[in-house]
Amino acid sequence: MVQSRIYVKAYIRVVELATMKKQQKSVDKETFFRAFADRTRLRLLNLMGQDEVCVCFFVEILKTHQPKISRHLAYLRRAGIVDARRDGPWMHYRVVEPPDEEAAKVLRETMNWLGSDPEMQRDRDRLAKVCCSPQLPIRIKSAPRPRSYA
Repeated sequence: MVQSRIYVKAYIRVVELATMKKQQKSVDKETFFRAFADRTRLRLLNLMGQDEVCVCFFVEILKTHQPKISRHLAYLRRAGIVDARRDGPWMHYRVVEPPDEEAAKVLRETMNWLGSDPEMQRDRDRLAKVCCSPQLPIRIKSAPRPRSYA
């Protein structure tokens, strides 16, 4: 009798874990698509591309204030498109593929589309120019450069 109770509890736990995994793969479609509905967020995604970029570089390239950048990055995180990593005083962001295959496909296509846009190419060129310069601007002098430009 005791063995059957243990078996039932273990079985219920496995079912709960399987249900939780299915729920995690679900993407809030409204939040996901709204993440693409803002020019600043698209520019941020474009600048990250396949790299991890510090917030200070976004501020420098986009010529806007850090709170605005952080607000948009937080929205992208809530949408499941971006992940963050802290390195001392620096916050680094990178694009992550959503667990939902359809959402991942939309993200890949959007990133490809952004890559062919002339304005987005200018942003990437500015990032390369700043990152590859022998001396970083004073505001970001001690910031770690993105890996692909290090």
